[in-house]
Order: sequence, then structure tokens, then C-alpha cells
Amino acid sequence: METRPFEVHEPDILTLRAAELLAWTIEATVQARGVAHLAISGGSTPRPLFKLLASPPWIDRIPWAHTHIWWVDERCVPPDHPHSNYGVASALLLQHLPVIIAHRIHGELDDPEEAAAQYEREIMTVMALADWQWPRFDLILLGMGADGHTASLFPGDPALTVRDHLVTVGHAPTPPHQRVSLTLPVLNQAAHVLFLVSGESKGPALQRIFHQEDPQPLPAALVEPETGALLWLIDTAAARAAHLPLFPMASIPPSS
Repeated sequence: METRPFEVHEPDILTLRAAELLAWTIEATVQARGVAHLAISGGSTPRPLFKLLASPPWIDRIPWAHTHIWWVDERCVPPDHPHSNYGVASALLLQHLPVIIAHRIHGELDDPEEAAAQYEREIMTVMALADWQWPRFDLILLGMGADGHTASLFPGDPALTVRDHLVTVGHAPTPPHQRVSLTLPVLNQAAHVLFLVSGESKGPALQRIFHQEDPQPLPAALVEPETGALLWLIDTAAARAAHLPLFPMASIPPSS
């Protein structure tokens, strides 16, 4: 069994733990550097977290005026579409914040490659990167699908192999098929990566990631920050289905 750091919690506690780690990381980063860069994901799992962060005391605790909010990936739909990652986060979180510094992916563009190129340019401009530099997000919040995908990097898709861009176009097996996503090297340059995984359906993929030596690792298994901290937060249903211990491995707040 691989020694990936993980914790197992009931769903409500899982959300609280994620909020605490997110707040702790952003607070420490802003105190140290004056600014933080947070990349969030879509899907159903982070929705309770977004709702919690939009409520007291979290909304007052996190220094939103110094926090840039980015998206890990986006479906190629307009921002008001029900499947838009931005739209969900906007309704549950952004609209409630006192200050918003958000950088969305323009999934509504006719050409997904142009949407990817625009997002890449925005990352480079805002983070003042040279052409040869990778961005270092302070915290990337990831989920995992039942097929083991993360971000919009799906098993067998060429997007998973991109190493010369910050942003790429992925293709999902279910509609909307076209997605814009950060690439694997960007995920692995992050200072902190936090996976949120919930639901029995995630069990088989988790079991494969945590228990097996896999000649063809699932995309989520390839997220291993080079110099950053990684933590998997897993709910009890997913952990049981994956035959993981129902107690957390010893972990501490990620170092800043």
C-alpha cells in the first residue's frame, strides 16, 4: 500500500476539515507574501465547502481581498450554464464574498484552444512569469471522478501527457465533452494540493490508487507535488469501498 497522506472523515467533518486547511493555508500565505493564489475545482464534492466558506466565521476569516481565485478546469459552456464550474462557484461562494479577485476560464468561446491560450496568458501575466517558468499555486483543490480522472485530465486522453503548456484542452467521455484544464506539471508545482473525495462510487479508483502498483496509473495518482504538500481527504463511504482504514493517518497542517 502506498503511503499517500490521507484522512477519513464523515461528510460534515470532511467539509469542516477542508475549510480549516484552506483557511490556514491562505492566511499563512498572505501573512508571508501579501497575496495568495487558490485554484478550485468543480463537481458536486466541493459544493458543501463553497457554501461553508460563504458563511461566518469563514467568510470573515479568509483574507479574500488578497486572494486570487482561479479554476483548475472548466467545461466548454457559458458561465450561466448549469454545468459551468465558474457558475456553480459564483452562486455558492463568489456572490457572497466582500471582495472578489477571480480569474475564470472562458469556456463559452467557440474555440477551446483559444480559451486555453487566453487562460495561460492570464496566469503568466498575473503571476509575472517568464516563458520558462511554471506557476506555483499556493493551494489547488482537486476532486476525483469514479474513473480516476482529476481536473479535466481523463484516462487515456492526450491532455494528460501535455508537458509544454500550462493549460490544455481535455476531452471527457460524458458531455459536455470539451474541457479546458490546467496541465499535470502545473498541478505538481503547487505548494499545497488537497484532494476531496466522497461517495461509494469512488471506491474502485481509490483502491487502485492506494493499494496497487499500477503500470498505467490513473490521472489522480499522477498528482504528486514535486516540492509541495499533498493530502487526500476522503469520506467514510469512499474509504470503505476502497478498503482503506477508517481512521486518519497522522497529518499536520501543510507547511507554508
